Amino acid sequence: MKIVIAGAGEVGSHLAKLLTNEDKDIMVLDSDPSRLNVLDSNYNLMTMEGNPTSIAAQRRARVGGCDLFIAVQPSENDNIVACSIAKNLGARTTVARISNYDFMEKANQDVVRRMGVDHLIYPELLAASNIVTALKYPWVRNWFELNGGKIIVVGVKLRQGAPVAGMPLREFASSTHNFHVCAIRRGNNIIIPRGNDLLMPDDIVYMATLPGYTDELRELTGKRDYLVRRVMIMGGGKITARFVAMAPDDLRIKIIDNDEEVCRRLPERCPGCEISYGDARNTDLLLEEGVADCDVFIALSGSSEANILTCLSAKELDVHKTIAEVENLQYIAPAENLNIGTIINKKLLASAAIFQLMLDADSTTPKCLALADAEVAELEARPGSKIIGKPVRSISIPSSITLAAMVSKGEGRLITGDTVIEAGDHVVVFCLTGSLHKAEKLFS
Repeated sequence: MKIVIAGAGEVGSHLAKLLTNEDKDIMVLDSDPSRLNVLDSNYNLMTMEGNPTSIAAQRRARVGGCDLFIAVQPSENDNIVACSIAKNLGARTTVARISNYDFMEKANQDVVRRMGVDHLIYPELLAASNIVTALKYPWVRNWFELNGGKIIVVGVKLRQGAPVAGMPLREFASSTHNFHVCAIRRGNNIIIPRGNDLLMPDDIVYMATLPGYTDELRELTGKRDYLVRRVMIMGGGKITARFVAMAPDDLRIKIIDNDEEVCRRLPERCPGCEISYGDARNTDLLLEEGVADCDVFIALSGSSEANILTCLSAKELDVHKTIAEVENLQYIAPAENLNIGTIINKKLLASAAIFQLMLDADSTTPKCLALADAEVAELEARPGSKIIGKPVRSISIPSSITLAAMVSKGEGRLITGDTVIEAGDHVVVFCLTGSLHKAEKLFS
């Protein structure tokens, strides 16, 4: 499968990093040689200097023969033009990252397709959707539903005094059969656990489960559920506007922004919300605006550092849950170790969405949900593959991979050592970044 990525910025580079581990033919096209040099020296892929909106440059990159053309340049206009050229040159499937919701309107979809764009990626919409999910399940860090909701993967931080805190994983597995511990984040490290590993307080534990058992999981991890009624947001940008449009009607939302012009426009963009002008980094201002009465504080300013610090301040003021947009990838692991409920990163969300769109271009590519340094994938077991026909415990599986759950004959099941996977089963795999290609080899 040949993939061309137009744009070697942060999103394009992160996507290239993910895809280069998948045994695909990757070409990155960008007009900035310094960006390409970084990719050349670190990853096994091809790069070419050239403007992605140039027909000549795309011809040199042989875009016409690619299965997937992904345009993730900073300018949405450049991305749409690049996709239009690629489609006319013969690219099978095109994807464009955009920053204007107008392109997402249903009434405009035919126009977008006629322009040569098969799929649109609007990171702000993905971020807003993640926030809505975070408010629906406020006690978790991450919530993924796979295969139509038949399997649920949850990331949750263990509280001090939680029933499972300090318990060996082997004991946990023998006491309950409703959960499969996929991975543990401890400090800055991700652990693919084995039976002797302990579940420790302050660990972020990723577990697979089935619908109907999430309440039990919440109790085991020492969490409590609550209804979110009041939300305070720092920042009145695009994510905020999309979130307000998607939020439940009974949610009371207050938005604080330190730009007067933004505040003047917000009543039209976010009807029904209370708007305040001020710097939410100021703790006294937060108190004056009633942060102590809020259930959730969401920091969506343009600064990752400000978002992290303001969430920590809100936590000290007894806000139940905080959500921070953290766009610096190197900040994600440290931020997750702090007392912040949910981290939002548009690069990871866009990359995960593009991974899922790859299903349309190559049916052997898994659905993948990218975390900061791990991946959750849904793989189909192929006839004749190494993974089928024998108990999982008898299969040599790399230590960087765990098989968490599966959907067999339409029914969700957790995987144990005695599980036998058959051809056609869909299996949820949790693996460290860079190991997904090893899992694919087991299933292909």
